[in-house]
Amino acid sequence: MSEDNKKAVRGYCMYDWGKSAFETSVTTAILPPWFLYLFLEANGLTTTIAGIEMSGTAIWSYSVGIATLIVAMLSPSFGVIADRRMIKMWWLRILTYLGAGATFLLAVAGTGLIPISMKWAWLMIMFVLANIGLNGAGVFYNALLPHLGDETEMDDISNRAFAYGYFGGGILLLVHLAMVMLLTGDWVIPFVMASSGIWWFGFALLTFKWVPEPHIEEEMELTSFLESSKFALSEVVSTLKKRKDFRTLFFFMLAYFFYIDGINSVTALAGVFGPAVLGLTTTDLILAILAIQFVAAPSAIGFTKIAEKYSTKSALQLSLIVATLVGVLALTFAPLTPDSHEGYDIQYTWDEETESYHAIVLSSLGELAQDPDNEEQEWAQDFEHILPVEVNDKIDEAEVLQWAKDSDGNPMSVDVGNVSLDALDALKAKIAESRFSMSIKTGDNVESFAGVDHPTNLGDGPLDFIAETARDLVWQPLGISVTLQFMMLGVMFGSIMGGCQGLSRSLFGQMVPETRSAEFFGFFGFFGKVAAFIGPILYGTLAIAFDDRVAIMSIFVLILTGTVMMKWVDVEDGIAVAKAADEQNRGLNSTGE
Repeated sequence: MSEDNKKAVRGYCMYDWGKSAFETSVTTAILPPWFLYLFLEANGLTTTIAGIEMSGTAIWSYSVGIATLIVAMLSPSFGVIADRRMIKMWWLRILTYLGAGATFLLAVAGTGLIPISMKWAWLMIMFVLANIGLNGAGVFYNALLPHLGDETEMDDISNRAFAYGYFGGGILLLVHLAMVMLLTGDWVIPFVMASSGIWWFGFALLTFKWVPEPHIEEEMELTSFLESSKFALSEVVSTLKKRKDFRTLFFFMLAYFFYIDGINSVTALAGVFGPAVLGLTTTDLILAILAIQFVAAPSAIGFTKIAEKYSTKSALQLSLIVATLVGVLALTFAPLTPDSHEGYDIQYTWDEETESYHAIVLSSLGELAQDPDNEEQEWAQDFEHILPVEVNDKIDEAEVLQWAKDSDGNPMSVDVGNVSLDALDALKAKIAESRFSMSIKTGDNVESFAGVDHPTNLGDGPLDFIAETARDLVWQPLGISVTLQFMMLGVMFGSIMGGCQGLSRSLFGQMVPETRSAEFFGFFGFFGKVAAFIGPILYGTLAIAFDDRVAIMSIFVLILTGTVMMKWVDVEDGIAVAKAADEQNRGLNSTGE
């Protein structure tokens, strides 16, 4: 490989290094809990959109699905342009500007420029734009790969870029974790968003500088976007019409559609499922994502070794079996019931000396809804005299309460005086119907309970009995916190994530005719993006109709379906058909027909 090619390969890898900041720090680790925090701050548990009551998790999953659908619709045209026009680098720049710029603008939600009631909506809009930029740029980024080396170098370049991405995203995430744990103030999370956009854009500049625009001998004249779209869709239709000639390949793509849909949905939705359903903190989530980052790369290499010893199909099936097992275990996730008075969200402690109650809230407790008309504000104001709350000075139009905290954001004890039993009983009735928990300690007597919507309050959903049984028999007796539960299964999933994606691409490549590889891989990419749309939409719909545990189960039913279908994929037949097609195509070309 020449020195120029080596520099181009380094530039190619640096793009993966940069964009991974969005995929780790933003998409998975920090933005989902921040979005949920701002959503709850504005609306409480749900809000109504177009007459439909939606939770934060449902809205998040729909935004992921919409962004993916937009890219899926545009990808065929992007793919045609990438193969036939010398504007790959130009489009890569434009879409990087969109993606990195929208990522940077996520930080605006942490300023006073946007009303509290609309901060979550701003995050959702910027997140959709950033995803369009990321996935759209990915079409042109992937199209550069064949131009960076010959067939013997392709695997090395691809895997090296993959490793750069995991390590680049992991390093910045480690910095962000330190900031979240060690620093205080409202500026920290917005800084994380802005720095992720700068990281992506900064390292992309090296790509723009070092990677040349691939030369195309005869460029196709496509005068308009509509013309290129029609041409791209005609290629997809043409490939579908020939599906009977490649039955094994298309059956594999159908299996791939199911399991990759589930796997991509897990990575997209885990960051919102953890905080909303399990009550994980941002720090918990970042630690889990960090573990996944630094496990995924070596595990992918491990699955490569398994494929070498047995077969690509066997290694892929093993990764899918583990993914399905993770899905089953995910239904057993359950926050432990606090084992002491100090573990509850709102704590009342009787002080013998002052003959009064001191009230305090946990530092990890989410804010009261900050919409003045929200039900939480109504009961908070009704019990303002006995709750550890204070007026939020950020709200000018009405008196809005928030949990009492000091200037560093830590919980602040409030002396609420000699509270009457009638007042406490009335408050307990309100808390019992909420998403909070409460404990009252008077001498040696402790009365504790969790509200109906609190993460520890299981038993109401169709599948909650699974988590409740697992907590009673396993998690609670062993003292395994929900953070550790999430970490253990996250590492399991991370161990197969890279291997599953890499082996799928490899297996597909073995069954594709070399003479038609661009056509089939273009269709493969389109198929994958359409699949990535369905999972989040399915999750959001079931979360609205039932709850998040039913929604997460549906995702793993997709993986299980693809796993079972893989049993009937005849790889040898697929390879034989591909070779026969190559021989036929080369024969036709040699005769000039």
